[in-house]
Amino acid sequence: MFDTLSDRLSATFKNLRGKGRLSEADIDATAREIRIALLEADVALTVVRAFIKQVKERALGAEVSQALNPAQQVIKIVNEELIGILGGETRRLRFAKNPPTVIMLAGLQGAGKTTLAGKLGRWLQQQGHTPMLVAADLQRPNAVNQLSVVAERAGVAVFAPEPGNGVGDPVQVAKDSITYARDKQHDVVIVDTAGRLGIDQELMQQAADIRDAVSPDEVLFVVDAMIGQDAVTTAEAFQEGVGFDGVVLSKLDGDARGGAALSVAQVTGKQIMFASNGEKLDDFDAFHPDRMASRILGMGDMLTLIEKAEQTFSQQEAEKMAAKLAKGPKEFTLDDFLAQMEQVRKMGSISKLLGMMPGMGQMKDQINNLDEREVDRTAAIIKSMTPAERAEPTIINGSRRARIARGSGVDVSAVKGLVERFFDARKMMSRMAQGGGMPGMPGMPGMPGGGGKKKGKQQKKAKGKRQSGNPMKRQQEEQAAAARRAQGGQGDALGIPGPGQDPGDFELPQEFKDMLPPK
Repeated sequence: MFDTLSDRLSATFKNLRGKGRLSEADIDATAREIRIALLEADVALTVVRAFIKQVKERALGAEVSQALNPAQQVIKIVNEELIGILGGETRRLRFAKNPPTVIMLAGLQGAGKTTLAGKLGRWLQQQGHTPMLVAADLQRPNAVNQLSVVAERAGVAVFAPEPGNGVGDPVQVAKDSITYARDKQHDVVIVDTAGRLGIDQELMQQAADIRDAVSPDEVLFVVDAMIGQDAVTTAEAFQEGVGFDGVVLSKLDGDARGGAALSVAQVTGKQIMFASNGEKLDDFDAFHPDRMASRILGMGDMLTLIEKAEQTFSQQEAEKMAAKLAKGPKEFTLDDFLAQMEQVRKMGSISKLLGMMPGMGQMKDQINNLDEREVDRTAAIIKSMTPAERAEPTIINGSRRARIARGSGVDVSAVKGLVERFFDARKMMSRMAQGGGMPGMPGMPGMPGGGGKKKGKQQKKAKGKRQSGNPMKRQQEEQAAAARRAQGGQGDALGIPGPGQDPGDFELPQEFKDMLPPK
């Protein structure tokens, strides 16, 4: 959704790189480019004006003029201001002291309330709650049936006493659901209300009546992130007519310009609490302003990636894999490779996972063209091998490759390519296990249970920029490097830039580049 905005901002910051000092003209030009980028992204004009004013004031101050790397300091300022307009801190759900907690969903028809009710129910269930969905949309055709199907897929209970399609009293259904939830010991009630194609008095009155009948702990306004400026207008109308406590963005994976997400929180004063970014029930999570700002600036979202890894990989599996890799690369077999690959697939779309890595905006087209079915083909090839071949792939000769290819329905070249990629991956994982590692991946340092032996001998100095023979110049270079580390945080074993660092500094390891389709 934020691809165009990210590209414009990246191009703007690229022009600042290499400048030792920024003049007022440089800052004005940068502010103008950022303003154009935000307006093209359909961000509300009042939000753009306030944002640019704040960025310019800070950029013209001492924190940039006295910085050793002014360009990175400007990126840091833009990052912090983006976090501010996205709501600042992550807003959590308020739960009732005496269950059930009542959550009411409001919004226009087509915003995705019914599907989102199922996603929220599943998410709450994973947090240890026992949610129940309430079918209070009795007007839209098949709305009750749709909610029942969604609830079944999500594995949560549903309260749907009326058939809908214009039959039944939604206010009475909502009221009865609270008593039913207490009897059945459901600690969260999610009320799905009716919407309209546009704002009207009947819609507002019905939503207000349901609100008064159930006294919800949270009223969440569900907004389609693809409708641009209309999202802000609709949010203001609902705020005035019904009132709400938080915002949920649906369809965040769409191809719209994303101005709604950057405007709603600032205009209404209500924070975005959740974001839905796909069709699957698991494509839903709490909204973190700092992480979203990082994605917009092309710095990735490593925290979310790590959380997904920790949810998918158990500590026991991580310790087992770490022990294997510590013994040597040959201990890692094709069976392990297949198990790792299938677990990564459980984390979600590989394209989305790669998109969370910093600097991947430069490879956007390649990521979008990534064939997700390649994982299935790889699994078929490995499963067509004998146990001996999986344990020791070096024995796979020409005749064995031909047999494996026939068994898995692929070309011989595909089998050969897989074995070569496996050897490359094994080398990479062994290196990472012994001297650094990617945070959040199984068996790697940075994740609970991960780890590996550090090499006894000192590592050879990595090749990079040569130090100047001039002592004064060398001291300036060292000071600049120290300032970059201080401003951007510590980074990790892959050299991933932290907040405030230029995402253009990130270089994807060759092993990961090999996974992407050619340009």
